[in-house]
Amino acid sequence: MEKFCLFLHFSPPFMSLRRLLAAILSVPLLMPISSDAATKKKPASKPDQKPASKNASKPSSKASPKPTPVAKAPEDEEDELSLAAKGAIVIEAFSGKPLYQKNADSRFYPASTTKIMTGLLVIEAGNLNALVEITAEDAKVGESSLNVHPGEQFTRRQMLFGLMLKSANDVAAALGRDNGGSIEAFASKMTQRARELGCTNTQFTNPHGLHNLNHYTTPRDLAIIARAAMQQPLFRQIVATKQARWEAPSGLQLLTNHNRLLDRFSGCNGVKTGYTIPAQQVLASSAARDGREAIAIVMYTNKPGIWEDSAKLLEFGLRPPAETQ
Repeated sequence: MEKFCLFLHFSPPFMSLRRLLAAILSVPLLMPISSDAATKKKPASKPDQKPASKNASKPSSKASPKPTPVAKAPEDEEDELSLAAKGAIVIEAFSGKPLYQKNADSRFYPASTTKIMTGLLVIEAGNLNALVEITAEDAKVGESSLNVHPGEQFTRRQMLFGLMLKSANDVAAALGRDNGGSIEAFASKMTQRARELGCTNTQFTNPHGLHNLNHYTTPRDLAIIARAAMQQPLFRQIVATKQARWEAPSGLQLLTNHNRLLDRFSGCNGVKTGYTIPAQQVLASSAARDGREAIAIVMYTNKPGIWEDSAKLLEFGLRPPAETQ
């Protein structure tokens, strides 16, 4: 009992020992948590972590070096003429050499410039004094037309003036059917003739140019077609004509050429306008001065652009050779 009292008397040392033991015993319980926490934090706080990220990006840049610059194609150069047209080209008429181009190999809808190929095939077939009788199907083709009626007859030669000056779709349908036997067969002939001339991205589905998703060409191909047509004397005569008489059983009409450059641009001698909403304004034009001749194409342009763009291109194409280089 006395010993027990003595032990209690020295209780502070006893209590200190108990606390010490408790502290010692608590160490194993805290160490794993502390160790895990250190393990989780350590990777995020490593001083070499950021450099590793930088180093990781370096190999990718070395693996994908910047390509060596290559010379741009002419159509990819800056549009120095500031054309409104999405696609354009001007070529030397005698040689076919391109002098200036913008998206010259991109596809566009040709609208009524399609009729250049229609006229070319009709002229190449010859026998232009032969009569063509209008059918009900021909007369149904609307929009720009001469309102021809079933049973009416016209010579191929007369119809060519209606085709190129008035841009008559009903006349185009009659000429195409007369030449090919059907619209489909004539469209195939048009596409085949384009390929023979050297066109590589042109397809026709009709003789007039009314919209069809599969009916397209490019500025370069259209220039090739226009150049071939302008080598036909009768074609040149027709597209340079400002006005002509159209005699029909229903009465007399005065046909006025839609190509305003015939009056606005010195030396202009052709060729054909075109417009549909999907195609926008399209024009194939030509001009001759001082022994030089140029053919210009503008596609998908606006109303002032059809004339302004074409005039810029023709001026560029008619400059002396030293000035166009």
